[in-house]
Amino acid sequence: MAGAVLIGIKGEEGLWLADLQQGTVVRYTQPLTGDLAAAESWRAKGIRVEKNVDFAVALISASGVASGLFEG
Repeated sequence: MAGAVLIGIKGEEGLWLADLQQGTVVRYTQPLTGDLAAAESWRAKGIRVEKNVDFAVALISASGVASGLFEG
């Protein structure tokens, strides 16, 4: 299993780092270089970039998950 996930949400500036083992999410503030910088520049142009992710949904709030939106 991956230990961390770097997340960019459409309409939001910057990236977020989710540490799956610690259960934390923080703004990613390190300078982007190499392939990661290239992927972020594509994202700025509206190109989606994904690698090793098989499910992702952006929600307005966590209450959407708890309301049964994805049940049954």
